[in-house]
Amino acid sequence: MIRSVVQGWGAYLPEKIVTNDDLAKFVDTSDSWIRERTGICQRHVAADGEMTSDLATNAARQALERAGIDGLEVDLIVLGTATPDETFPATATRVQEYIGAHRACAFDLQAACSGFIYALAVADNFIRLGQARTALVLGAETFSRILDWSDRTTCVLFGDGAGGVVLRAEEGEGSSADRGVLSTHLHSDGRQHDLLYADGGPSLNQVAGVVRMEGREVFRQAVAKLSQVVDEALEGNGFSVSDIDWLVPHQANKRILDSTAKKMGIGIDKMVVTVDRHANTSAASIPLALNEAASDQRIKEGDLVVMEAMGAGFTWASAALRW
Repeated sequence: MIRSVVQGWGAYLPEKIVTNDDLAKFVDTSDSWIRERTGICQRHVAADGEMTSDLATNAARQALERAGIDGLEVDLIVLGTATPDETFPATATRVQEYIGAHRACAFDLQAACSGFIYALAVADNFIRLGQARTALVLGAETFSRILDWSDRTTCVLFGDGAGGVVLRAEEGEGSSADRGVLSTHLHSDGRQHDLLYADGGPSLNQVAGVVRMEGREVFRQAVAKLSQVVDEALEGNGFSVSDIDWLVPHQANKRILDSTAKKMGIGIDKMVVTVDRHANTSAASIPLALNEAASDQRIKEGDLVVMEAMGAGFTWASAALRW
C-alpha cells in the first residue's frame, strides 16, 4: 500500500509581534481580559505589503529544505487559506512560481480553520491514487486583514502565519504501524453559517468583509465536534486515546483546548499548544504547531500524531498519521 509520509516540515511567522498590551492601546480590552478568556498573550501580524503568498513561500522553502528536495520535484501544491492574495488566480500558483515548482499543479482550498487537514486529505488521496509522488501541503493566512478592530470579541483572537509539510509516496504494508497518513476524516454543516463567517465576498458586495462570530455557540459546538472527530480517527484505525503520542489541535482558544482534552480524557501534556504565542492563525495553526513540536523533537519518528480542527462553514476534520 502507498502511504503519504512526512519528509519535511516548515513554518513562517511575520516579524511583527502584537502583544495584548499593544492591542489595549487602541481596542477596549486588557491583557488580563484576553488571557482569562482565550489564553492568548501575543500574535504575529504581517507587515504592510507582506501577503499570504509570501508567508506560504517562506514556510514552503523551509519544508523543502528539510525534505532535501527542490521545487522541481514537487508534483502537487495544495494551499489551505481563507485569505488569498487575490480573488484569482490561486495563491498556490504564486508559491509555485516562487519556489520553482514548474512541474506541479497548484490550487487553493477553502475550509477556513480546517483548511490544512482538508488540504492534507486531498494531497494524500492524490498520492494514494498514484497521481502524485511528492506533494507540498500548506496552510497560510493573513487574518489581520479581515478583522474588525473595533470588535474586541473577535479581533483579539487572530494572528498571521504559515506552515506546511512535504509528503512523499512510500510503500508500506498497510498496517497502522506504517509511517505516513493513516486516515483523514472530513465533515461540514452549512446550516451553521451564521455562527462564524466573513461579511463580504466578490459575489456579495465586492469587498473582503470582516470576521463575524457568535463566540459562545462556536465554543460549545467546537468542544463536541472536535472530540467526536478525534474518536472517529481512533476508531477508524483501531486505536484508543492512550495510543496517541501527540494531539495537535487547531489553536483557536486555550479554553477550547482544555475542554476538549478533558472531554476526551487525554492529558494536556500530550497536546501541542501554541495559541498563547500565535493566537488563532486559522488554516496555518496546525502546521505551525507541528513545525514547533517536530523541530524541538517532541514529535519523533514512529509517534502517532492526531490532528483536529473546526472552522467556519461549519467544517471540522481530523487526521491520524504515523510520524
